[in-house]
Amino acid sequence: MAIQYRPWRDGDDLELLQVWGGPPNPQAEQSRALFRPSSDSPWLRCIVAEDAMDGVAVPVAAAYVFEPKLHDQRLWAYVEVSQAHRGTGIAATLLGMLRHEAGSSPSGVSTLRAKVVPGSDGAAFAAAAGFREIQRSRIIEVAPGALAVPNFDDDDGPQLEEAATGSVELTRAVTEWYNAVHSWDPADMTLGQAQQFLLADTAGAGGAVVLRDKPRSAGGAIAAFALSYTQSRTDAPADVLIGCDTGLRPSEQSAAVASLLAMLVYQYPVQLEVDDSMTALVEVLDPLLATGAARVVAETRVVSD
Repeated sequence: MAIQYRPWRDGDDLELLQVWGGPPNPQAEQSRALFRPSSDSPWLRCIVAEDAMDGVAVPVAAAYVFEPKLHDQRLWAYVEVSQAHRGTGIAATLLGMLRHEAGSSPSGVSTLRAKVVPGSDGAAFAAAAGFREIQRSRIIEVAPGALAVPNFDDDDGPQLEEAATGSVELTRAVTEWYNAVHSWDPADMTLGQAQQFLLADTAGAGGAVVLRDKPRSAGGAIAAFALSYTQSRTDAPADVLIGCDTGLRPSEQSAAVASLLAMLVYQYPVQLEVDDSMTALVEVLDPLLATGAARVVAETRVVSD
């Protein structure tokens, strides 16, 4: 093989699709979407490997490294090689080139991270390259009726209510929760970024509900919240983000999350992406997984060098 390396060019995605075929899993599909020509704003470097087969240079692999707006203490990296060219050293060469490019990132950050699927070729390559696991993330589907519905009839007790996604109170609750559960990979998310990335229409947010520890009129605060990213009700599970007030005692956090989740799955299933750092949610979901009232749809690991 006569392998050559060059920057990404428009049209490479179509040529690589012919060689790679369809994405093997949702994570690969999401990662492929970021292939594009290198740029400085946002900072991204993308490299293509070509094989001169029968005198014609054909793209067979590609890789990128980029600097995210959030979680900016590490750079994101991705490498994909055609099945026929794996085990030939192309992936290792591309990773070495990414590490070289990372040395010139505007922020000075050069540590790489990636998302891999357990048991995949990508996971094996990352481990061999010295990447270590720093987080597990699961997409979990919860069946209707998985939890007993709590009683909210007490006028002085916890209250469930709809919330506007533009609410300052909700935005603050989301921001504080997000920063707390991402201490393993700090985001330092601001209120504006929470609106942009999690709560805005452009982020796909379709609605929100909150659980207050007592009525709003009595000074009730948000104990837990749920954001829906499914615009209309269908038979498919709605995509939901659930968080809570991490200033509460652990038992109170779990109770608030369980109460809110129970209402969400009263009649319909929901689907949640859960990091192990979201301890209150994990504490509620793991028993449901054990009994079959919930199932893991997909699992990924964040790894870092």
